[in-house]
Amino acid sequence: MCGIVALYAYNDSSANIDRTELLQIRDHMTTRGPDGSGDWISADGRVGFGHRRLSIIDLTESGAQPMQSEDGRYVITFNGEIYNYKQLRADLEKRNYRFRSNSDTEVLLHLYDLKGPDMVTALRGMYAFAIWDQKKQGVFIARDPFGIKPLYIADDGSTLRVASQVKALLAGGHIDTSPEPAGHVGFFLWGHVPEPYTLYKGIRALPAGSWLWIDRNGRRQNLYFSLSNEFRNAEQCSASVTAADVQQAFREALLDSVRHHLIADVPVGLFLSAGLDSTALTALASELTSSRLNTVTLGFKEFIGTENDEVPLAELVAQNYNTIHRTIRVEQNDFQADFTSLIDAMDQPTVDGVNSFFVCKAAALAGLKVAISGLGADELFGGYSNFTEIPKVVSWCSPLNYLPGIGKGFRIVSAPILRQFVSPKYAGIFEYGSNFEGAYLLRRGMYMPWELPEMIDAEMVKQGWKELQTIAAIKVSIDGIKNDRFKVSAMEMNWYMRNQLLRDVDWASMAHSLEVRVPFVDVQLLKSLAPIMKSDNKSYKLAMAKSPVQALPDAVLYRRKTGFSIPVKEWIMNEDKLKAENGSRSWAKHIYSNLVPK
Repeated sequence: MCGIVALYAYNDSSANIDRTELLQIRDHMTTRGPDGSGDWISADGRVGFGHRRLSIIDLTESGAQPMQSEDGRYVITFNGEIYNYKQLRADLEKRNYRFRSNSDTEVLLHLYDLKGPDMVTALRGMYAFAIWDQKKQGVFIARDPFGIKPLYIADDGSTLRVASQVKALLAGGHIDTSPEPAGHVGFFLWGHVPEPYTLYKGIRALPAGSWLWIDRNGRRQNLYFSLSNEFRNAEQCSASVTAADVQQAFREALLDSVRHHLIADVPVGLFLSAGLDSTALTALASELTSSRLNTVTLGFKEFIGTENDEVPLAELVAQNYNTIHRTIRVEQNDFQADFTSLIDAMDQPTVDGVNSFFVCKAAALAGLKVAISGLGADELFGGYSNFTEIPKVVSWCSPLNYLPGIGKGFRIVSAPILRQFVSPKYAGIFEYGSNFEGAYLLRRGMYMPWELPEMIDAEMVKQGWKELQTIAAIKVSIDGIKNDRFKVSAMEMNWYMRNQLLRDVDWASMAHSLEVRVPFVDVQLLKSLAPIMKSDNKSYKLAMAKSPVQALPDAVLYRRKTGFSIPVKEWIMNEDKLKAENGSRSWAKHIYSNLVPK
């Protein structure tokens, strides 16, 4: 895991690359890559690449970046891991490609030479990279299918700037920092900034599952992977399977994903909670390694003796699978002491990520450079209540589609009353609950559209809401999907998981120079299991949890789902100015005031 930067002065009138700017961007990401750094500038001064290295595969200098091909035609700066790089290398060697390193980076260089942009369809992993093609005089940029790794672009019409973090691009200067209404409105709408937007007009995210080619003649962008397409394809599969077949398919697919995610030249540990996701991963990983696994559990002083305390059951699981286990407890004083560091590390405002920040810190304190997380299981296997509740809401409210205006009228009348008892957003139940896209916004939204002028300037709200086209955008992400369960899964993966969970894990882990891997967020796993998970509203979490040979303890297997919680509400409620609203809304305002320039 690393930090990358690429600068390309593609316009004939552009000034040459400024190495000082290149290094300022690169070194703002030092915690992403404390093990080494490098930079490269083309002979004509028009292209510059930089890299901060966290050494995971091929720890020698031969794996250092930016890396050039042997003939000098290609240069790459790469962030991520290619889990099938050994298989790809073996195929490339059969085609007479020669290797000077044992890194997955060099595999990418040769694969691009062989396949060009089509290379991305062969990759299994998490990645964001840029490749300079000297012969074609252009830059190829790509991001992994799920958007596990971030990649941000600033293009002023003269020079292209690319980096792993928004704040890194800002550190280099030369960025249009005018407020982007869609980013600011999106934050209060969702509790995170939805892609491709940021808080700044001059910076956009490269969409997940897409690549970009840019040269002096223009640009081409292509979306090579779509979650919605995968679910539509799964619906077309008509194979009938027995319960035993399902269980065997789960075991084989999960073992395959975990096996790939264990590949590294340094020890790989696991985040271990009391939930099914991390405990199942621990059990499966223990089958695949002859050495004892390292596991880490994060606990909170405020939760001792309550059902929210993950520690006792996590320690029981660690004992069952004979892991080298470490428990680290955090309390309010730790939160206050680390608040400034947390805000500095937070690349874009988000109401989540505090838990990730502290569990990553715990893993780093335990001496780990790589940790496996259970992120993504709920979105894939139907673990959230949204999988049952959203279809119910839509079923109840859909008759209102024949009575336009009724929902809005109810909201206007009821909102002042309901806000005294529940979240004000539920005044919109009849206005938004009659279709999946509206019901999803109602469930996942932080503030509803009519509340936004209370947060930020009304004109910014108007512009941002118009640009976002939120309801239409959600609808696009489920377009053509008939299965209710797949609709919810597609929305959760495209919106909540991508824009919040994955992004938060990235900045939180990189703040502690820790690589986090997510075996449940894997294209091959999705392709293998989606066709057999078509039962509406059914959770397949138990099938996942029963996949290990050595069964999970019953206390874990049949524990009531609580989710991984953190007492942020209790920590921030001590400030009088935050007592007026519920914890998440208060926290949203607090984060915004700390991250957004005045």
